Amino acid sequence: MSLTRTETAQQGAAAASSSSPGLHRQLRLHSVLAFGLAYLAPIIVLGTFGVISEKSHGGIAGSYLIALVAMLLTATSYGRLAREIPVAGSAYSYVRRTLSDHLGFLVGWGSMLDYVFIPMVIWLIGASYLNAQFPAVPNWAWILMFIVSTTALNILGIRVADKANLLLLAVEVLVIALFTIFAIYAVSHHGRSLLSSAPLTGKPFNVLALSAGAATAAYSFLGFDAVTTLTEETVDAKRTIPRAIMLTALVGGGIFIVSTYFIELVHPLIKVVDVDSA
Repeated sequence: MSLTRTETAQQGAAAASSSSPGLHRQLRLHSVLAFGLAYLAPIIVLGTFGVISEKSHGGIAGSYLIALVAMLLTATSYGRLAREIPVAGSAYSYVRRTLSDHLGFLVGWGSMLDYVFIPMVIWLIGASYLNAQFPAVPNWAWILMFIVSTTALNILGIRVADKANLLLLAVEVLVIALFTIFAIYAVSHHGRSLLSSAPLTGKPFNVLALSAGAATAAYSFLGFDAVTTLTEETVDAKRTIPRAIMLTALVGGGIFIVSTYFIELVHPLIKVVDVDSA
């Protein structure tokens, strides 16, 4: 009789544990990678092209390569921490667990500023592009539309946001791919070679110039660490999250390097009035 009661108590405890509140683990590697790349916003490479090209003396692809190496070191660190501390919260959770609650609190506020800053930049750039195409619609109207749509996606939940990320990412990659193809065509059409060291080294070659370009190019990588916030919604997070972090940095860096290499080849063929809109 006592054995039966013990078994009943154990079953009740197990049921209570299984019914405790928590996030539903439903995301797999492709979804987490898509989230990371969507947060990275690869199309930002077109918005910052002129500035980085000028700083690096035309060696923009080389600057992105240097930035990628630095980001991979950071990604490796995040991957190790995500494996050892598999909880949502990213850097502030890691600092809180390894150092102190107070420092974790400060890092959390710093991270929140980053997460607020990136969407603001994307909204402002998007609004300026759309306003140029549709002058009758003011910038504030486009920004309000972005805020409403982004808020709606977050309210609807991770499953809807996942599908929206995949769709928006596909559009971004398509735009960059078409732009790169048109750049290749333009270079070939003008009888120029597609093989050149200039986009990697700049003219004249200057390590300091490439490094200055890399400092700005690193901005394009902001957000790859955001995948760690999905740890408690990811299947087999200890294995999936570190892989997603590295793949986000690698795929994003690959897109940046390849696209800027060919765009830099076509850059001298076009008269650019404003470096910011190159």
